[in-house]
Amino acid sequence: MTGSSTPMFELHAGALRLALRPDLGGCIAGLWHGDTPVLRSVEPAALTASRPSACYPLLPYSNRLGYRKFRWKGHDYTTAANFGDSPHSVHGVGWLRPWEIVSSSVLEVVLRYRHEGDADWPFAFEATQYFTLTPQSMSVQVVFTNTAEVSHPVGLGWHPYFPKRARSRLHIELSDRWDSDATQLPTRKVAQPGIDSDVSHLSFDNCFEGWTGPARIRDEKFSLQLSSSLDHLVVFTPQDKDYFCVEPVSHVSNAIHMADPAAHGLRTLAGGESFEAWMKLDIAVL
Repeated sequence: MTGSSTPMFELHAGALRLALRPDLGGCIAGLWHGDTPVLRSVEPAALTASRPSACYPLLPYSNRLGYRKFRWKGHDYTTAANFGDSPHSVHGVGWLRPWEIVSSSVLEVVLRYRHEGDADWPFAFEATQYFTLTPQSMSVQVVFTNTAEVSHPVGLGWHPYFPKRARSRLHIELSDRWDSDATQLPTRKVAQPGIDSDVSHLSFDNCFEGWTGPARIRDEKFSLQLSSSLDHLVVFTPQDKDYFCVEPVSHVSNAIHMADPAAHGLRTLAGGESFEAWMKLDIAVL
């Protein structure tokens, strides 16, 4: 912990430094190798929200929940606006709520968020993130437990941001891409045999299926390998930003509105059941 009143924690391993802001959506403020950011990074004391951070958790769903309403087990529910002027709810609730530090050591930090059903998400749950750092890698695990008395839908993921450098390049093995409408809801699935290109040549804001093997991210500073227990990816490569995103997620965006949500990765957890996922970033300096 630091000496300030702002809740933050750092892990150090070799030249790597991982800074967390539990109070800002359980987010990673920054990940550096020496003075060079591995993820898009902000000194933790300077961060004021989770969205400009290095990475934040996506739960209990990833990406868009269409038009802030859904029907589940014969009941209609609504969710609140939480993302600018978007007509949809976005990224769940975990990234917008304070988490608490459950335990910490030189090897691991454990954060927890307890949710009671509210206007943003009607069902109660508890989520715990476990952060670990070695001189060559960062790992995050999440355990999501349904603490409601009824079953409810669950999706998980993370939203890491990578600095866009002069020679940033992506190599990812995939099978399919979801094209979207103007509001970013998926509309149709098309074949996408993979991504292998300089980031500057890409213009994606899509969810992908059939992710196998690590996503390889390489530039003049680092060779990174992003792996996860989750098998979907959202790839966002805005042409006008100095970052890009490669997001491991459990389900297709807006899967809750599809004819068979389970077929598109959305889980159903009974009361007391848990869903675990992990993400790992291996880091080699060039």
